[in-house]
Amino acid sequence: MNAVAQLSAGISAVILIAVFPLEAFFIERPAVQRFLGIEAHGIRNVHLWSFCIGARNALAGVGTLIGLWMVNFGDETAGVTVVVVTCIYMLLASLFMGVADALGFWLPRGGSIKGTVASSVLPAIALIAIAV
Repeated sequence: MNAVAQLSAGISAVILIAVFPLEAFFIERPAVQRFLGIEAHGIRNVHLWSFCIGARNALAGVGTLIGLWMVNFGDETAGVTVVVVTCIYMLLASLFMGVADALGFWLPRGGSIKGTVASSVLPAIALIAIAV
């Protein structure tokens, strides 16, 4: 696995892990809501889902880092497989965020564009770099 793939996957993993506490524990803070591009209305009703999504994303990030460790210090083939699977998860999850927005589930509508683009670019670069 080349350096571009490893850097893209690794940075994406670190971002997912770093955002986890925001989604899981600090979602009710106005600064976090602005950062995530969400409205404050109804936050208490969705905190369960934001916690679960944050935890799933953190697990994907940790899985990616484990896969990268395996690539460099363990079974390279298995490590590449782990990284590919976690990057596919990251890419598809970010694209589903855009689909949710298109369906009108994101408030304010169009609010997911920045997050969808930002969270899909690095996993896409990693997957392309692995495939080439």
